[in-house]
Amino acid sequence: MALDPDRFFPTGTETRAIARRLYEGVAALPIVSPHGHTDPAWYAKDEAFPDPATLFVKPDHYVTRMLYSQGIQLEALGIPRRDGALVETDGRRIWRLFAENFFLFAGTPSRLWFEHSMEFVFGITDRLAPDNADKIYDRIAEALTRPDMRPRALYKKFNIEVIATTDSALDDLASHDAIRASGWDGRVVPTYRPDAVVDPEAPGFAANVRRLVEMTGDAMSWDGYLKAHRARRAYFKERGATATDHGHPSARTENLSRADAAALFERVLADASPADADLFRAQMLTEMARMSVEDGLVMQIHPGSFRNHNPALFAAFGKDMGADIPQRTDYVHALKPLLDAYGNDPHLRLILFTLDETSYSRELAPLAGHYPALRLGPPWWFFDSPEGMRRFRELTTETAGFYNTVGFNDDTRAYLSIPARHDMARRVDCAYLSRLVADHRLDEEEAYAIARELAHDLARRAYNL
Repeated sequence: MALDPDRFFPTGTETRAIARRLYEGVAALPIVSPHGHTDPAWYAKDEAFPDPATLFVKPDHYVTRMLYSQGIQLEALGIPRRDGALVETDGRRIWRLFAENFFLFAGTPSRLWFEHSMEFVFGITDRLAPDNADKIYDRIAEALTRPDMRPRALYKKFNIEVIATTDSALDDLASHDAIRASGWDGRVVPTYRPDAVVDPEAPGFAANVRRLVEMTGDAMSWDGYLKAHRARRAYFKERGATATDHGHPSARTENLSRADAAALFERVLADASPADADLFRAQMLTEMARMSVEDGLVMQIHPGSFRNHNPALFAAFGKDMGADIPQRTDYVHALKPLLDAYGNDPHLRLILFTLDETSYSRELAPLAGHYPALRLGPPWWFFDSPEGMRRFRELTTETAGFYNTVGFNDDTRAYLSIPARHDMARRVDCAYLSRLVADHRLDEEEAYAIARELAHDLARRAYNL
C-alpha cells in the first residue's frame, strides 16, 4: 500500500494546501542527525547489512517490546541470552513471526517508519503480511547484497549532512579514526556519553572509573578524576565531537564544595549507598556543565526513564530490551543548582529532553523561555510520533517560541528509519505551521522560514555542526 503524499497533514482543504506548500519547500533539505545511536563501525567497515530480520527486527526495541507484550518470547526473535542458551537463528523464521504479528503495529509510529523504509529504500509498497512474508524477505535480502545498499551509499541516498553517534567515555573511537583515515567525505562524529563513569549504580562503576583515570594517566583522586574527564572530552572533540549526552534517572543537580565532592567521590568508589549515588550523579551534571563552559561541548540531559523495569527480562537478556518506562520528572527544583551557577553563562548550551509530557508547559517551556543557556530537545522515544510531535509544539511554542528549541533528532539505532523519522517530523511541523497561517497568526513566507529552521538550521546551530 503506497504512502499517501498528504500523510500527517490537516484534513481541512485550506490548511492542507498550506501544509503541502510548506513541506515542498523543506522536504529535500539535508538531514542533520545530531543525536543518534547508529554504530560507527558501519561507516568504517562499509560492509553489507545482514538479513532482513537482523536489520529490522532484532535490534529495534520498539518492535521487540510490542511483540513481547503479546507473549512472544525474545528467544523466538533471535535476541541473545546472557547465559548463552539457544535462541532462534533462522532469519526467515523470525521474519515470518514478525509478519504474522505485523497487525499489532497499526496506529504506531513503528509501522509508519517501517513502511516508509520499505517504499523509500526497497521500492516495496505491499503491506507486510503472512502471505507475502517470504516474497518481501527475499526481495530485501537480494537488495542488501548490492553496493548501493551499504552504509556509506545509504548515507548519500538518505541525504545525510552529518550524523552523530553516542559513545562511551571509555571508547577508543577506533571506528571514528578509521572513518577519518579512509578519506570518505561523509561526516560521522562521536558524542561523549559518560554514564558508565558517573553513575555509581552502573555495573562495574569503580572499575570503570579506575580505567578512565588510567587511560589519561591522572591520579586516582577527585581532582584526577575530573582531569581525566577533561582529557577524554578533548580526545572526543579532536575527533569531531560537538556534544555530550547524559541519561540520568532524574534531572537533579547539586553544586557541592570541593571538599564535600571529594569526600563523596571516595564514598561512592568504596560502597555507594542509593542516596550517595543520587547525590554523585547530581554533582556530576554540574561538573559536566562546568566543563562545557570551558570546552564548548553542547550538553544534553535526558532524564526520566525507569530503566530495566522488568527484572526477569534484564536478568535473562540485559539492558535495552524495551522495559524502560517513563516516570514523573521535576526540572524547576532539580536544575536550580546548575542554573544558579551557569544558567546565565553564554558559553553553556544545555539541551533538555523529557519523558514526562506534563512538564512541557508547566516547567520546560518556561525555563527555556527564560534562561539563555537552555534549549528544548524534541519529543523522543515514547513521544517520537505524530501526536507526540504535535503536542510538543502546542505545549511549548506559546512560552518558549520556536527558536528556543533545537529542531529534530532521530535518536535511533535503526539506520533505515532515519529518513522516515525526519520526514515525519517535517510533515508534522508543516501541519502545525499551516494552522498558524490559516489562523492569521503567521504569514506563509514567515512559516516557510520557520519550517526550514525546524527541519535543518536549528539543529545545525544548536549542536555547533
